[in-house]
Amino acid sequence: MPLGLASALAPVAALVVLVALSFYLFGDAGAAGPSQIAIVCAALVGVLVGRRHGHSLEVLRDAAVRSVSSGISAIFILFAVGSLIGTWAMSGTLVAMVYYGLEILSPNYFYMTSCLLCGLVAATIGSSWTVIGTLGIGLVGIAQQMELSPAVTAGAVVSGAYFGDKTSPLSDSVNLAAAATGANLYEHIRETLWTSLPTLALALLLFATLGAPGDFDATDELAAIARSFAITPFLFLPLALVFVLAMLKWPPFTTIFLGALAGGLLAVVVAPERVAALAADPSLPFPLALVKGVWLALATGYVSATGEPELDQLLTRGGMASMLGTIWLIIAALAFGGIVEKIGVLERLISPLVRAIRSTGALVAAVVGTVVGTNIVAADQYIAIVLPGRMFQRAFAERGYAPVVLSRAIGDTGTVTSAIIPWNSCGAFVAATLGVPTLKLAPFAFFSLLSPLVTIAFAVLGFRMIRAGEAQKRS
Repeated sequence: MPLGLASALAPVAALVVLVALSFYLFGDAGAAGPSQIAIVCAALVGVLVGRRHGHSLEVLRDAAVRSVSSGISAIFILFAVGSLIGTWAMSGTLVAMVYYGLEILSPNYFYMTSCLLCGLVAATIGSSWTVIGTLGIGLVGIAQQMELSPAVTAGAVVSGAYFGDKTSPLSDSVNLAAAATGANLYEHIRETLWTSLPTLALALLLFATLGAPGDFDATDELAAIARSFAITPFLFLPLALVFVLAMLKWPPFTTIFLGALAGGLLAVVVAPERVAALAADPSLPFPLALVKGVWLALATGYVSATGEPELDQLLTRGGMASMLGTIWLIIAALAFGGIVEKIGVLERLISPLVRAIRSTGALVAAVVGTVVGTNIVAADQYIAIVLPGRMFQRAFAERGYAPVVLSRAIGDTGTVTSAIIPWNSCGAFVAATLGVPTLKLAPFAFFSLLSPLVTIAFAVLGFRMIRAGEAQKRS
């Protein structure tokens, strides 16, 4: 039986209503369980629709399992980031980032600098997640010590990290956007820069207006840190290791987890008493107490006991266990996405729209809307890149546009908007890593918000809308 419009809308409507109800009833705590229940219930609506239209339970189950399997890499990265946060808090790497940041950065330009710094590093290594899980954590910690907004800081970190991610030839999402649309990788990056650089400039201008006026006296904060930690550049060795491995294109999980192990080893070298205190087991020989302390930091996180309340709050965090709620959310969302993709919800909703499009501006706007919608429904940026790329390829070719026009529209939307959707794997990662709820940072993720609008504006104005055959001539 063909999937009707009402049937296609049913699981999507269930998702929107139930997740909205979850956030209304539970607020930010919704991500700790209620949102997952909402998504599972919406997935069951998808199963009922699928059964009614001839799909067996076994087929739908396999679709959900395949979709969840596609997120295993992200899940392991989350585990690695949790471990990294725990050992870097214990070793002093995290607090060293805060210490030097307090000395160097000013509240007047802090948000703008955070965005630019994350953008430069992400463009170099091609990984938004690595930047968010390292520099991003430190910058949010600095903001808290400066009494600046963690939400705005998180928005600046996301803006910079995703600018760098979507303009780097080392990024997996950039390579995927080019491959899914048949565009040349370097033509795709060049055209993406036409939209990304003005968008970044606008974002930086907005962050500049949000800077706190006046100077910040960090004397008390620096003294509190110095009383508990011996701050030296040596503490940045784990951070340097992560960036070197990322530039060498080691797999993200391996890179980040080795950074976590390096943090544990550094803690043993510079502060063995702190490691043994976390183990809290006097019966153990000292070397085994050190092993236990590092093990605990990797597994359940570090518990700071400096006696400085603000410092203890900053450093009591991390561990693989801290990521379990986020992983639960990702598994539920990916299962829902696999089911609705299998029963053809997205194709049923989007195909009539593609056929009805007449103007170029409407065509690109349809791509943007489809990518955002897929990010919401499928909860995965890779599906949001590949599926619209397949669906719109013919429409762009029939209108005489080069594949790079489609790849740019998808690149300007797919990766960046995934980070501001709470149940998307990227949005869940950002919130769990930075400790700021997605809905609180989203209004300040200016690059993510503006990027799709800029790509639509280019289409409406007819700017850089390259015709088939022109891309090679411009190379």
